[in-house]
Amino acid sequence: MAKKKLSPKPFMYPKPAVLVGSLVAGKPNFMVIANCGIAGYDPPIIGVSSYKKHYTNQGIRKEKTFSVNIPSASMAAITDYCGIYSGHKVDKSSVFKVFYGELKTAPLIQECPICLECRLIKTIAFKDEYLFLGEIAAIYADAKCMTGDKPDIKKADPLIYSTSDKKYYRIGEEVGNAYNIGKKWL
Repeated sequence: MAKKKLSPKPFMYPKPAVLVGSLVAGKPNFMVIANCGIAGYDPPIIGVSSYKKHYTNQGIRKEKTFSVNIPSASMAAITDYCGIYSGHKVDKSSVFKVFYGELKTAPLIQECPICLECRLIKTIAFKDEYLFLGEIAAIYADAKCMTGDKPDIKKADPLIYSTSDKKYYRIGEEVGNAYNIGKKWL
């Protein structure tokens, strides 16, 4: 099958649609980010890429903390709202039930099944964006989205964003066991 060459774009799949939170002027604010992913395992590091103009960035840079809240697919409309309206113009401090963890300055969202509390360890400035690298200080997960002592992706039902068609999706079916199905190729 022939491949078609495309211009460089962030077409990495899946891309979680997450709500990144920070305290800005003493109030919690949240922005939607799809350019987010794990950057390190031990210690656990997460990377969040954000356009420099985003209001939430002010709080991340000042407080040196932020949250990454993973909304369920059922939260698509309220998540999208936080992406449509900037904290520069709309006060989003009361959109969610907010709680704080051990860092005390990273607002976390009660309604999200999984919340990551992060300590900023490095900011890398690009032309129009900041890449925030944060060490995950704590994880808060709803009991209903756990299997044993671990978060269960099917139960959490995370919201997924597609860059190419600008739509939200949810995860699909299981394909097989990692570190196992490849053994048949030995």
